[in-house]
Amino acid sequence: MALPQSQGQAAARPRRSGLLRYIAIAILALIVLAGITVLIIWLVVKPRRFEYSVEDASIHNFNLTDANHLYADFDFDIRAYNPNSRVSIYYDTMEVFVVYEDQTLATNAVQPFFQRHRNVTSLQVRLAAKTVSLYGSLPEDLKLEKRSGDIELDVLIKARIRFKVGVWKSKDRTMKIFCSPVLVHFSVSKNFERTLCSVEL
Repeated sequence: MALPQSQGQAAARPRRSGLLRYIAIAILALIVLAGITVLIIWLVVKPRRFEYSVEDASIHNFNLTDANHLYADFDFDIRAYNPNSRVSIYYDTMEVFVVYEDQTLATNAVQPFFQRHRNVTSLQVRLAAKTVSLYGSLPEDLKLEKRSGDIELDVLIKARIRFKVGVWKSKDRTMKIFCSPVLVHFSVSKNFERTLCSVEL
């Protein structure tokens, strides 16, 4: 004998609710397992923030024309320190910018390189400003800086990186490094003061 429709629906509801309960428990278990896995990896790897600084900087061949065109060579010694004991890093691309009052004066690319764990890498980067048109108050500000003997610049670095832990390699990520202000002396007789950088991942 067939059950009345109301009784059939009542019997189906507990079965559906039981199935949903099992699905919810399974999803929760996967989330907990993923969290435990991430925690274990973090405890094993113990990742530490990468450290960057500008160790030295100088300006050569500085010339500001009457037409407000800038010519100059900027040299920077950038220190990259990986303090991690298990994490290495691939720098697939790296571009360095020198900025003055929000205007980019010069840019240059660094050759790709691999940095092992607990390693210090020194990067000597030259950026050439050639016929850079300056706008607004920048020409006058630069003239004042030149007469004072010092100039405050910003050094920005943008890199595409991958992490390596054992045989595992991460996907590409963008790293941005901000070094500001970098006080550069026009006179080589003055000692450069190291500038620490902030890192954004």
